[in-house]
Amino acid sequence: MPSKEPPRRRVPGPARPARPRPASAGARPSRPAASRPAPRPAAKRPGPRPPARRPRTIRLGSPRPRLRLISLGLTLVMLVFVVRLLQVQAVDASAYAAKADKYRFQDHTLSAERGEITDRNGIALAASVDAYDITADPKLFTPEESKVPDAPEQAAALLAPILGKEPAELAKKLRTPKSRYTLLARKQTPQVWNQIKDLRKVYGEKARATGGTGVNLLGGVLSEPSTKRVYPNGELAAGILGYVNAEGKGAGGVESMLDPELAGKDGKVRFTESGGRQVPTAGSQGTPAVPGSDIELTIDRDIQWAAQQAITEQVGKSKADRGYVVVQNTRTGEVLAMANAPGFDPNDLSAANAASMGNAALQDAYEPGSTSKVMSMAAVLEEGKATPQTHVTVPNRLHRGDRLFKDDVDHKTWYLTLNGVLAKSSNIGTILATGRLGATQSESNRVLHSYLRKFGIGSPTGLDFPGETPGILAKPGDWSTSQQYTIPFGQGLSVNAMQAASVYSTIANKGVRVEPTLVRGTKGPDGRFTPAPEPKESRVVSEKTAGTLAKMLESVVDDREGTGTRAAIPGYRVAGKTGTANRVDPELGRYKGYTASFAGFAPADDPQITVYCAIQNPTKGSYFGGQICGPIYKKVMEFALKTLHVAPTGSEPARLPVDFEPTP
Repeated sequence: MPSKEPPRRRVPGPARPARPRPASAGARPSRPAASRPAPRPAAKRPGPRPPARRPRTIRLGSPRPRLRLISLGLTLVMLVFVVRLLQVQAVDASAYAAKADKYRFQDHTLSAERGEITDRNGIALAASVDAYDITADPKLFTPEESKVPDAPEQAAALLAPILGKEPAELAKKLRTPKSRYTLLARKQTPQVWNQIKDLRKVYGEKARATGGTGVNLLGGVLSEPSTKRVYPNGELAAGILGYVNAEGKGAGGVESMLDPELAGKDGKVRFTESGGRQVPTAGSQGTPAVPGSDIELTIDRDIQWAAQQAITEQVGKSKADRGYVVVQNTRTGEVLAMANAPGFDPNDLSAANAASMGNAALQDAYEPGSTSKVMSMAAVLEEGKATPQTHVTVPNRLHRGDRLFKDDVDHKTWYLTLNGVLAKSSNIGTILATGRLGATQSESNRVLHSYLRKFGIGSPTGLDFPGETPGILAKPGDWSTSQQYTIPFGQGLSVNAMQAASVYSTIANKGVRVEPTLVRGTKGPDGRFTPAPEPKESRVVSEKTAGTLAKMLESVVDDREGTGTRAAIPGYRVAGKTGTANRVDPELGRYKGYTASFAGFAPADDPQITVYCAIQNPTKGSYFGGQICGPIYKKVMEFALKTLHVAPTGSEPARLPVDFEPTP
């Protein structure tokens, strides 16, 4: 349909060049003009087009703020690193170095070798031998390291029979968390460690046989060289020697008394460690251990053996609670033997009876009985109140204070000399004799008390032995009505066996008391011997009084009426005294049973050795001191005289009179 619009007029102007159209990828090839269809009439054009929009220009922001922000952040990060570096390198350097050393270096203590204890002839009574502390590295038993979930239990089952421990106890130690060290057993013999090494070798070969997939269950078990205390003679002198505890410290006897000298000084070593093993090329540093000093005792091993055999045998026969024997050199105060029965073996403390592990000869306080009468007689003689021939009429009973006193045997009136009072061990005669010490009983008590103190009663012996008792001696003003009459014959005061022996050594040493000694000297690591300090000496009675007492004590053993005839030794003059005392039962707190004793020295004309014996609560056979302790005295004294090569006596005893004929 023809258009009704008028034709547009062309405005003359510059002709625009025709823009070629881009050929599309799918454009068809041009055809000739003849074949082209006729042009269509021009469509009606809309109004004038708006001007084309110019594309918007994108302007980039300034990079400077962002760069400043990034620079600031990096600066802060670097500042944090610098501060931390300064803290690690400067402020906390020592702390971190210590932590590094903790894991890199290992400190180990080098145990000092404990000194020996020997007898007076250098024979070892206590010594130290090579041993091993068995240790382990718990980390090597963890599932991660061992590749076995129950490695501690398996290893514990292997070690328990060798170490003598419970498997559960060992397994618990092997599972110690966050630890590289645990102690499984102390002081094991080289044989024990060799057994463990053999097992490690066996399991190590099994692990290698599996091509590296197996595990050595005992690979983490290690050892540290140490020493073990041994007592070559078993129970011999155990009460004197004491023992050492699990830590190797002295816990009784001389081991405890002289522990600082015996122990020496431990050393230290520091070495580099890796994987539980010492790095051999890294070197080590430390201080060496200083060995302890050797202690030489005054004890003679052979005399100690004789004393221990004799007292052990008699305690068994008498079914007694216990007994002790002390042998002392009368001139030097040196203790040649101190035996207890029953005893214990310090090599096997697990089998020991706790009641027998001390030194009863020094730690028991008991009423001595008639062996104490020699001190009463010494006071009477020294004060000049009587002589050995002084007549003493001894009735069957004596009423004093609130008690009626009697002698051990029932008798008619005795007509005795002062020597006879001692020989027949009359309680009544002793009361009558000591009553002459003062114008009043109170004064007599004070005089007697002063002599008892001079003889060492109520004071430590001077040995400084652990647990030693000073005995019990009340002040004279505190003596009860009965004590002022019983103390003269040995009841109402308490002593230990060493104190009782020292009384007789004082008389044998011409009235001079020499403090007992157990140690002759020490030998340091340099081999130099240092003698022990000289013991203190004090005069108790005059030489004349001591000589008179020695002759009176001979009557106890030599005279047919004496109470100690079973202690006589052929060829030697013997001075001694029996004792039979009522015994205080420590459990009941009252008198029950008896203490039997015998004390004396020989040769009486040239005293050199004192022997004292006491047996507590004999329940079978006789309980009299002369009957059961007299024979022990004889055995031990004979052995000691022969061992020390003491020549037999060459003179006859004085044989002082025992009784007198009363005037009609």
